[in-house]
Amino acid sequence: MTDTPNLPKQPLAEVFGYPIDNFSPHAERYRRLKLCPFHNKVPSCTKSRVKNPIGVCSVYDANNVATITCPIRFREDWYIAEHAAAFFFPQGANFTSLTEVRLNDKSGKTAGNIDIVLVSYDDTGRITDFGSLEVQAVYISGTISTPFNHYLSDPVKNVQFDWRKHENYPRPDYLSSSRKRLAPQLIYKGGILHAWRKKMAVAVDSQFFATLPAMEMVAKEEAELVWLVYDLKLDLTDNRRHLTLSQAVYTRFLPALDRITKSEPGNIGEFVYFLQGKLDDVLATGTGIGVTPDTRSLQDIDIEDIIE
Repeated sequence: MTDTPNLPKQPLAEVFGYPIDNFSPHAERYRRLKLCPFHNKVPSCTKSRVKNPIGVCSVYDANNVATITCPIRFREDWYIAEHAAAFFFPQGANFTSLTEVRLNDKSGKTAGNIDIVLVSYDDTGRITDFGSLEVQAVYISGTISTPFNHYLSDPVKNVQFDWRKHENYPRPDYLSSSRKRLAPQLIYKGGILHAWRKKMAVAVDSQFFATLPAMEMVAKEEAELVWLVYDLKLDLTDNRRHLTLSQAVYTRFLPALDRITKSEPGNIGEFVYFLQGKLDDVLATGTGIGVTPDTRSLQDIDIEDIIE
């Protein structure tokens, strides 16, 4: 059974674009048809799978604040493109966005797809500049499909459901989100773009950004990378959450990469103490690989014994 302290009553902040207690005709239609209101590549939600998608846009964290778990959620009204373009291009420039653009390295091997490439162009339609926009939603630890399916089985009846005592209660996993996705993106794709002297933007929400190491900020004019940090603000008039820019944090690329990819060292004495305990167990039981009470050291072994 899951421990209940610091857990919201249930984890679902938004399902198919709406709070689970929104029963407006629009919300019910999106739930019934499994639609995505945030500019997915097709009208339907395709999160996890095309058939029977897991349409959870955001979940509650330990402070009962909605945190974004689907990257498509950041596309609401394409604010992220507008905000990134304000960093990439001069005011008044013509620009558009291209999604899922493959990026190759020098040898022709893929470094991955850029989430969104913003391109500016002149009056003849020729590209004058471009920049990359990466979107970082938060991974979930635990199982989100079970409470999602429970709610959808009867939304009106289950709107007040309590999931705190269930196994594998789903939680935002900020550490995995930074180490398994954000850091590799910056290393591989970001490294190429930095070598090309192209500006980059990363869209995250406030809860995830707060877990990242502090980075040295610079003036917008000196920056190579902007962190677009968003909140989901609940509008009580229509009972919907809206993507709202909280802050734009300007940094240099390499110092930011260094901070994100380097772990803060712990106490070496504690690690040696842990190793000593492991060694004591091995020497006491003779179960380790290498020198134990029942084995000889390399100095005791004759080379002829090995040859034979």
